[in-house]
Parts: sequence; structure tokens; C-alpha cells
Amino acid sequence: MIILKSDDEIKVMQRAGNLVAHVLLKLESVIKPGVTTGFLDRIAEETIVSNNAKPAFKGYLGRISKIPFPATICASINEEVVHGIPGSRVLKEGDLVSVDVGVKIDGFYGDAARSFAVGKAGKKVEKIMEATLSALNDAIDKCVEGNRLGDVSHAIENRANFFGFNVVEDFVGHGIGRNMHEDPQILNYGPPHQGPLLKRGMVLAIEPMLNEGTHEVEVLKDSWTVATRDKKISCHFEDTVALTSNGPLIITRI
Repeated sequence: MIILKSDDEIKVMQRAGNLVAHVLLKLESVIKPGVTTGFLDRIAEETIVSNNAKPAFKGYLGRISKIPFPATICASINEEVVHGIPGSRVLKEGDLVSVDVGVKIDGFYGDAARSFAVGKAGKKVEKIMEATLSALNDAIDKCVEGNRLGDVSHAIENRANFFGFNVVEDFVGHGIGRNMHEDPQILNYGPPHQGPLLKRGMVLAIEPMLNEGTHEVEVLKDSWTVATRDKKISCHFEDTVALTSNGPLIITRI
């Protein structure tokens, strides 16, 4: 687990986070029916490389796959929860696409995800997007020195329950810094006032994943894509947050 101890370290992580936010905004501007996820991936990689950074996901070996991740972004559509591999799939009117972006700059990582409606969203898509973003914001509000990690997790579950959705239990948020995935693991559920004490200088990648139906998920044949077991829709938002003396600093929002 990294604890940022200098303004220089915070500034580097802010650069990484700002680039992630810039990439996501650029992708949002081109997402529309008829666009392929591979097209989104090319735009993301070109933007990252042109800013003297590296795509953090490309070539990454995760805990569920022995195959290096082959792309720059994760693009997960409808029932796909996370880790969707970009390619020839065409976005259609009404789809829900979750895009996860990670970069590395000067030895530090930034990581964030956004979910977007393709074209005009139906009420079901709008509701789960609102719920997931609200869960993320509630969790960020708990990123205050003296709280416990369980307060962050409980805020996500509480908001999901309020909207009538289920949180994904098999995949979690994480610490981030000199490695993309560091301790602590951040569950999207659990009781408050439990777990490690939150301290100034900690950096957390908080990522609620909410499902319309069951919390159960499965890994598809490509060894990466995670989908809901009942094939109902899922939504994913994520931000990288640093704990400061002035409260949470969201470094992946511009």
C-alpha cells in the first residue's frame, strides 16, 4: 500500500489521473451507434501515447487469466461487467457501455471508469447509471482520515440497495500508486466501521459495479470478459481518490 509523502508524488499521480479523465472525455465525445469498441481503443491509445504515457492495461496479467490483456481500454457492453476486450463489436442504440482506462506516468498509475449510454438511453439504463455514480460519490465522501475502509464499502452497498440493485462481490476496488493494483482491496459491500483505518496519503481506486439482477458473475471464453450470470445489465464507475488533510481529492476528474 502506497502512502504519498510528498507534493511531488501527488502531482505525478494527478498528471496520471488527469490524463485518464481526458481520455474518458474524449471517448465520450465519439461514442454513438455504429462505432466499434476497437475504434474507441485506438483513440485511447493514441491519446495516451501522445502524452508521453503508457497504457496500463495492455499486456497486463490479471488474477483470472493467463493471457495478457490485449488492448488499451476495457469496453464492457450491457451484461458485461468489466474487462471487456475491444474489437469489431459495433455499439447499438440503447446500449450501456462501460469504459475502463488506466495509464502509467513517471512510475505512477491512474485508473478510472465511466459508463455511457449509446444514443438515447432507456429508463432502465438511466436508473442503473444514476445509482452506480451515486454509489461512487457516496463512497468518495467517506474517504476521510479517521474513517475505516468498511465505511467506503458500506456506502456503496447502501446506495445500491436504495435503488434496488445488487453489487458485484467477486471483483473489488483497490489501492493504487506505483503499482496499478495495491492493498487494500475495497469491497463493494459490508458493514461500516470495520477494516483498516483510513490515513492521509492513501490513494484508493474505488469502483462500484452494480447489477440489475443477481450479483453472480462469470468469466467468458476469452478468459477476460466478466458478465452477469443471468445476462441482465451491469454498470461500472471508478475514480482514483487521494486522502488529503482537506478531505478526498478525486484525481481522475477534470
